[in-house]
Amino acid sequence: MKSVTQNARTRWISRGLVLGVVGMLASALPSAALAHPHGWIDLSVEVITDADGNATALHQTWRMDPFYSLVVLEELSQGKEANLDEGLDQLGHEIRDNVAAQHYFTEVRLNGERQALGEVIDYTALARNGRLHFMFRLPLSEPQPLEESELTYQVFDPTYYLEVVHEAEDNNVSDDALTLRGERECSLSVEPADPDPELIMRAAMLDKNESGETGLGRHFAETGVVTCR
Repeated sequence: MKSVTQNARTRWISRGLVLGVVGMLASALPSAALAHPHGWIDLSVEVITDADGNATALHQTWRMDPFYSLVVLEELSQGKEANLDEGLDQLGHEIRDNVAAQHYFTEVRLNGERQALGEVIDYTALARNGRLHFMFRLPLSEPQPLEESELTYQVFDPTYYLEVVHEAEDNNVSDDALTLRGERECSLSVEPADPDPELIMRAAMLDKNESGETGLGRHFAETGVVTCR
């Protein structure tokens, strides 16, 4: 299996202008977290295959930005020590329920045809090195053959309250931002977004309390590509 292509990652709008904690998550977040309503998610994806080499699921890790993580973890930590784990469990449950209505912010295509997704039942929220992580296994509704095929995915907040970008080092996509679990030999890459300049300006001009129109986030989404022969 080849490593992830190191594509330069261009941030079309600085993180300081990204418009905040995603609206669909709002009811899941402690109120204090909404005091500073911009943030981002660092994303890593593992494409899971079965014994026959068919794609069955995308295991995703969302690593929330440091400020959002700090506020949430501090609020959850108030009171007894044991409450932190309980609070994280509840937070993970609420995040899962809220993003389920938006297809878990994920679109998957096989050879250009959009694939139906299953229900997320395996998920967890935890704290690592001061950052809040939300990890979940997103199944495809049915296993899909990868032989002589190209699987692509995008993960994005539809209204672009939140920027979602693959994990990176020195502005290059990390080797572990996109991986493949299984024996099949495939090439992996992450393609940067290429939004129209007018859309960039429109997003930049949104007030911090405003959301973009539904579908705006798709134009700013990176694309993970798994090409198998």
